[in-house]
Amino acid sequence: MSVIWYIIIGIVAGFLAGKIMRGGGFGLLINLVVGIIGGLLGGWVFGLLGIAAGGILGSLITSVVGAVLLLWILSLFRKHPRSEEL
Repeated sequence: MSVIWYIIIGIVAGFLAGKIMRGGGFGLLINLVVGIIGGLLGGWVFGLLGIAAGGILGSLITSVVGAVLLLWILSLFRKHPRSEEL
């Protein structure tokens, strides 16, 4: 798969993950970074579970799952406004 496909899948995965996690898009560059890191994370998690996803659609699903996991992990470290009230 060419580098262009990785970039396109990364952008789409980052955008979809932002929508799934109730956030908007983060901009083209951040969507790309979240999608690519999410692809690596998703590939690692799928590998641990013994799941193999092939082709463009499989890569997109893997990247979106990984990007959602990444955003969820990052949200655990984000300071919530309500935590200051307690």
